[in-house]
Amino acid sequence: MLAAAVDPVEVEAETSLRPRSLDEFVGQAELKEHLGIVLQAAKDRAEPVGHLLLSGPPGLGKTSLSYVVAREMDAQIRPTSGPALERAGDLAAILTNLDDGDVLFVDEIHRLPRQVEEVLYPAMEDFQLDLVIGKGPSAQTIRLDVPRFTLVGATTRAGLITGPLRSRFELAEKLDLYPAEDLQRIVERSARILGVKIDADGAHEIARRSRGTPRIANRLLRRVRDFAQVRADGVIDGPVARDALAVFKVDEKGLDKADIAVLDALVNRFGGGPVGLSTLAIAVGEEPDTIEDVYEPFLMQLGFIRRTPRGRVATKPAFEHLGSPVPASARSLFDR
Repeated sequence: MLAAAVDPVEVEAETSLRPRSLDEFVGQAELKEHLGIVLQAAKDRAEPVGHLLLSGPPGLGKTSLSYVVAREMDAQIRPTSGPALERAGDLAAILTNLDDGDVLFVDEIHRLPRQVEEVLYPAMEDFQLDLVIGKGPSAQTIRLDVPRFTLVGATTRAGLITGPLRSRFELAEKLDLYPAEDLQRIVERSARILGVKIDADGAHEIARRSRGTPRIANRLLRRVRDFAQVRADGVIDGPVARDALAVFKVDEKGLDKADIAVLDALVNRFGGGPVGLSTLAIAVGEEPDTIEDVYEPFLMQLGFIRRTPRGRVATKPAFEHLGSPVPASARSLFDR
């Protein structure tokens, strides 16, 4: 079966949704202020910016910020990921092919193998690589100079970054979930780039159901655009957005089928908890890391879930949202 043709115009439009400068990046005001100071100082000294560590849930803009750093410094960026760097030689091949001032972006940097991480230390501090050539008694250590580069590391699991690696970053920042006002600005900007007609009510409806995440906001915008094209006149207003999101099973709070499955298991299968993370993950057929990194942050932001020493607990608003009666065994949890 032949694959469907890909519209290059559409691909280019969706790629261009990524902000190109710090001024275009919406939200994360404190992080932008810190980053702006660091970037301007590096420009004034005509030096590469110091190594940066960005952490936070998926889809908040860590990758976008790495590209912004490269563009602000008029540098090239080389993206890779922790799992892709399996051997020290993989890292050495990338570093030795960089130019002065280039940005090396390592996504999911907490998943770097230990032997690769140890080779990275002198590269970050002294811009040198220590490599072992050969094996056994004939093995030799050689030291190679590498260009002065900037490492931008991104992670969804900041707690798994080792102490020695974390200490070598000059700036470590955490991205937070976005308020609806910032997401509305992102939706309106993306709509302009995609050539989609949308009013403030339609943009707000998409924004408030985007789980605090720009990536989800842009994804929902594209789905609502498709709905408006097929079942409306191509214009996204409030009613069209609400109808589209109902079709795609995104509820009033922004919860999709996966979110509801987590909440339903906690509320109806486990009586509100407490329940361990692994048990909850098995109940909904997800990995514990996925529950913790993808679904829980927004459910906790809504006040639907609490983490306790004994496990996850559903709150009274969670029962109300699902329309489930509160069992007597769970009522005492709400006062803790």
